[in-house]
This record gives sequence, C-alpha cells and structure tokens, in this order.
Amino acid sequence: MRVSATDLRETAAPPPGVLIVGRHDGQPDYAVRRTAGAPSWLLLWTESGAGHVRQGGAETTAGPGSLVLLAPGVHHTYRTAPDAEPWGLWWAHFLLRPGWEQRLRPYDLGSGCHVMSDLHPGARTGVSAALRQAHADSRWTGTGAPPRPVSATRRTAPASVATGPDAAALALGSVERALLLATSPSGATGPGDVRVRRAQALIDADPAAAHTVDSLAAAVALSPSRFAHLFAEETGSTPMRALREARLRHAACLLTSTELTVAQVAAASGFAGPFHFSHAFRGRYGTPPKAYRSAAG
Repeated sequence: MRVSATDLRETAAPPPGVLIVGRHDGQPDYAVRRTAGAPSWLLLWTESGAGHVRQGGAETTAGPGSLVLLAPGVHHTYRTAPDAEPWGLWWAHFLLRPGWEQRLRPYDLGSGCHVMSDLHPGARTGVSAALRQAHADSRWTGTGAPPRPVSATRRTAPASVATGPDAAALALGSVERALLLATSPSGATGPGDVRVRRAQALIDADPAAAHTVDSLAAAVALSPSRFAHLFAEETGSTPMRALREARLRHAACLLTSTELTVAQVAAASGFAGPFHFSHAFRGRYGTPPKAYRSAAG
C-alpha cells in the first residue's frame, strides 16, 4: 500500500557545498521527501523505469532519457512512479556555478523544477557516461589518475562524496558535461532524418573526439558520400563545420562556467592548440576567449 506524499518520512539532505554522486536502482517503495528542499542543486537522471517528481507547484514524471534538475530551497518529493518498473537513476547534489541559470531557463516548469526530456540515444549515452565519470572523479585522491568509472551495466553505485577541492572540481566538470549534453540543441528529439539527428547527437555528446565524415557515416550505417550529402541537405552545414561549431559552443560554455585556462579549454574542446582555438573562437564570437570570459563576468 502506497502512502501519500504528505505521509512520507523526512529525508535528510547533504550539507551545503558538498558534491555527492550516486546511482540508485529504486524499489517500488523508493521515495524521498524534503520539506525545505535541499541546500544545493539536485540532478536526477533516469536510465530505466520512471519516477514522479514534485517541486513546489511543479511536477513531472521522469522516464528513461529524462534529466530533472531541482533548484535549492524548495519543498520537493520524488518517488518511483505508480505502476512503473523500479526507478534506475543517477543523482547528484552540487553547487551550480554562475552563468548556468540562463541556459537552464527554457526548461523551468516553475518552482525551480527544470526538465530536459526524451534525449537522443547519443545524448543519453553521453549523459550516463558523464555521471559515471563524476562518480569516479569524486573519489580522486589528488594523485595519479582518477578511479575507473563503474560499469554501465552496474545497477547501483554507492554515494560518493568529493572530499577534496581537486576531486570536487573534477567531478563538477563531469556533472556540467552531463548538463551541456542534456541542453544541447540536438539533445532532444525532433523532426528530420533520424540518422542525421543521431550523428549530430554523437558530435554533441563528445565534441572533442576525433570525429570524421567516415567515422560518423559508419556510426549511422551510411556511406561517407551519402552521409555528407544527407547531412548538408538536412542541416545546411557540412558534418565537419557542424563539429567545429559544436566545439566552439562547448568551449564558450567552459569559458563561462569553469576556471579552466584557455589552453585547457582548447584541449577539452578538441582543438589542436590554443593559437588555433583562439583564432577560430574570435572568428565565431568576434572576441578572444579571455575577453569573452571577462565580458560574461
């Protein structure tokens, strides 16, 4: 017998400023209630089953491929949706850095409940991988390489708290990568050829990867010439120009939402070096990377 949301026991929230990541394979009675919300932002990424989420006066049902982001300080409850399979989800508590609110505004249902739903398979894979990486990054001791991420087939991943500033910064970057993928223009489903959407999703999922016309065509089971023609017909752009645009968008987001150096941003966005990156960035945005970051505050 299910209890009403008002009868749920209060669930403690992590302290403010703590970055914590985990994966839960929810049972039918899985439920969380926080009268005062959480002091940090809460990310819920559904991989299987479904969950019902309520924050303030907004509510949504999150199915596979849906990312829900809850702003701090608002009463919320979330639980396995009635008559749904066990809710398999990644979750993360973290602090949102300045500059993200504007990107998230189109997804706000009200009361700080942001919903990014029905992501493409490529974006879904990228979001899950980014959160697995965040879970590994949070366990980094500051020496050597971060631990290996848990397997994609693992049903649960115990909560992992970033205990040091370096681990927290590394994990936050991975969480932000998940958000970038979920809010990318090609992340959600839409009209057009599914193979072109799939290729664009692969580009947005990892713009720094060494994508080529041949590799993208193979990923969507087309010949390179047919793929290039279809991509241009659907988007008005060549695949490599779309890749360059995705890298520049990714770089712009990193400049305004992280403290990475320009050289680090260039490398993380797939550019051969900072000089080539700065030249391309200025050509696209009309200003050098450092000036773009300064103007964004």
